[in-house]
Amino acid sequence: MNRKSVKLYEVAHSRAGDKGNTSNLSLIPYKEEDFEWLGKVVTAEKVKEHLKDIIDGEVIRYDVASIKAYNFVCKNSLLGGVTTSLALDTHGKSLSSALLEMEVNLPS
Repeated sequence: MNRKSVKLYEVAHSRAGDKGNTSNLSLIPYKEEDFEWLGKVVTAEKVKEHLKDIIDGEVIRYDVASIKAYNFVCKNSLLGGVTTSLALDTHGKSLSSALLEMEVNLPS
């Protein structure tokens, strides 16, 4: 089988954190050698598009090359924040799972 794309959960894992109305999503490849190509295909713009129904604000990506990981800061993503949101997941912990559902092209 010659696959051209994968879901992120097949090549990486993620964790989520929150502060106010901002969510942090990590993206950590299972294999360090996948860090480079993931950086090319998982941009802040692509994450914002993938989570467009959840994130109302800016998405900023920080590259953490020393540990071969990415951190996405997603502003206005928790419907007002933990103490004011009526969302079922007020901390946004499920956003890491939502990120991992993103489909990306494999390197050629």
